[in-house]
Amino acid sequence: MFNSEMINAILSGRKTVTRRIAKGDLLKSPAGKPGDVLWVRETWMDLANTGIYDADGKPQRYAYGANCLPGSASDEARKDFGLKWKPSIHMPRDVCRLLLEVTDVRLERLQDISPEEARAEGCPTASLKAPVGWYRSLWQSIHGQASWDVDLNVWVIHFEVLR
Repeated sequence: MFNSEMINAILSGRKTVTRRIAKGDLLKSPAGKPGDVLWVRETWMDLANTGIYDADGKPQRYAYGANCLPGSASDEARKDFGLKWKPSIHMPRDVCRLLLEVTDVRLERLQDISPEEARAEGCPTASLKAPVGWYRSLWQSIHGQASWDVDLNVWVIHFEVLR
């Protein structure tokens, strides 16, 4: 699961690695091994029977939160139809639009992240001078203010987008 900011970073090619807290068996990555394929779950909604069409004139079946930011024209249209977002945890596999192939997995301490790895975590261009600081802020926004200082073991998962 990724938030909308990270989905957009994957789609733009900025994000090619993710870190997950290592829990339980430190010999087995929750992301599998190189060559395994992961499917990405994200915020979504079903547009069946709404009469919403894509740019090619075909009925649009699904919408994704990363493409419909709060306050955008498409978000206002969603409200007009009375549609509600479904959380990523409830996304079925057949709705998934992103598949990732694992290319490398390793275990390391959170604070061992290099500037290059922080950039590969999806660092926006404006933050390239201090990518580790940007990543630290991102991590704390997800896991809590004190989470960085604990310096947990994390799984570092490199991937390529298949679609």
